[in-house]
Amino acid sequence: MKFLASTAVALACMVGSAFAQFRYTGVNIAGFDFGCGTDGTCDITQVVPPLTQYGGPDGLGQMQHFVRNDGYSLFRLPVGWQYLTNNTLGGTLYQPNFEKYNALVQACLSTGASCIVDVHNYARWDGGIIGQGGPTNEQFAALWYSLASEFEQYNNIIFGTMNEPHDLNATLWAESVQYAVNAIREAGATTQLILLPGDQYTSAATIWSDGSGAALLNVTNPDGTKTNLIFDVHKYLDYDNSGTHANCTTNNIDTAWEPLSQWLRENGRQALNTETGGGNTASCIEYLCQQVAYQRTVADVILGYSGWAAGSFATDYILTETPTLNGTVWYDQPTVSYC
Repeated sequence: MKFLASTAVALACMVGSAFAQFRYTGVNIAGFDFGCGTDGTCDITQVVPPLTQYGGPDGLGQMQHFVRNDGYSLFRLPVGWQYLTNNTLGGTLYQPNFEKYNALVQACLSTGASCIVDVHNYARWDGGIIGQGGPTNEQFAALWYSLASEFEQYNNIIFGTMNEPHDLNATLWAESVQYAVNAIREAGATTQLILLPGDQYTSAATIWSDGSGAALLNVTNPDGTKTNLIFDVHKYLDYDNSGTHANCTTNNIDTAWEPLSQWLRENGRQALNTETGGGNTASCIEYLCQQVAYQRTVADVILGYSGWAAGSFATDYILTETPTLNGTVWYDQPTVSYC
């Protein structure tokens, strides 16, 4: 069954609260990922920690506002691999840098929200693909063992194994993800959600058809179960799915969310949309609100979404969801207010 945009919105209003509740809604709190490119390079001098104690914006205040005033329950906290290890591949966590990132994680946890620890490297380190000529699977696993060891005691930490893999061998990539899952569980994080990202920038429009989703279906916990292994998907609304244009051209329902939800149900699995968004324009408000309305009708398999992005992004950034503070009152961007 295909849904027109108007049908999706009408259905969202009709299905009732039992079918309209996301498990998670939230936003990315960016800054520790600044300087990272799609080739896996990260210029760590470009990092802008979204914390006032480190000279950045008030990320804690933003998150408190989003929870208190918008009912948000999820924050994704992107960080570059190179930042965490101070540019040493295979190295342990570099404590002066990790302490700053951990301060953001703890700020997130203090709000009561769930917090995604997201390594933002596109399945790469300085151009080399993990497990495919670049970092070894063992080096990738070592990073995740170190991170999971720091956060294994927090039930509302979610482990985002890798941001937006692309242009790789999907079968080999699933093996790399398996290494990460094993490392996280072996570090003691036995019950938290782990996100499994596919190829093509983990696009919600292709993960169910490009082979990467099929390969990731075989990833398991060390005990052979698949409990709390959730597919990580992204989808923007501009014409090329890049999230770099102020205007939007699609609500993604027919091309992504409907077929993905069907595929997830057929395989008994769930997904979380950890990046989506658009410019604060009329077209994006229209299409983004339609997308969210439809996703609420399939919330049994689409657990929710996290918009891109707030944190250290200026309020004139093309996809900003950074709220503005006037006195003691925070004001949301239009895409947040309306959608």
